[in-house]
Amino acid sequence: MKLKWSRLVTLALVLCSAAVTASSTLGQSTDVDEQQFGPVVRAYLGYLRNEQEVVDDRVSRREISRAYYKRNSNRIRALREIAIRIARETHNDYLPELEAVVADEMGTLFERPPAISALVVGKTYNSTFRYLGSVRSVELFHVFARLDPYEQAEDRKKSAAGGDGGGSVLASPASEPKTRPRRVRNP
Repeated sequence: MKLKWSRLVTLALVLCSAAVTASSTLGQSTDVDEQQFGPVVRAYLGYLRNEQEVVDDRVSRREISRAYYKRNSNRIRALREIAIRIARETHNDYLPELEAVVADEMGTLFERPPAISALVVGKTYNSTFRYLGSVRSVELFHVFARLDPYEQAEDRKKSAAGGDGGGSVLASPASEPKTRPRRVRNP
């Protein structure tokens, strides 16, 4: 009888260790996938993972509605997909500031939102955002990259010179900068 119990205990330990090994291997596969990227892209993907954990925690505490949870989880998924796509296509460890919105949220980015049907990939809108494309993650998210101040100034300069440059749309003369942005240099 003692022999049977020892075999059962041994079998249970073997199964537990196999389960732990399998779960750690699965955990490493996502880490290995992210290892192909540089530290900036990995940090952004980690940030998105943390954001998902926060949303998961808030829904478990019933602090947010199910609809809010679904939309934000899908937004995080869309941002992750675009970030990975940019990193793979450019082979560069740099990501612009990304914004993902659904059609009814366009007003959060633009005072006068462009028509969804008129969005063109690569075109700059309001001298502030470059349209990167759409990602279907249950809902259709439109992803934009916020231009840095130097890119904004260059885009305004091109549109003032008559060239469409980056395809500036919705830029108003009132939004022209009064001074040139300064570049910060380390001493």
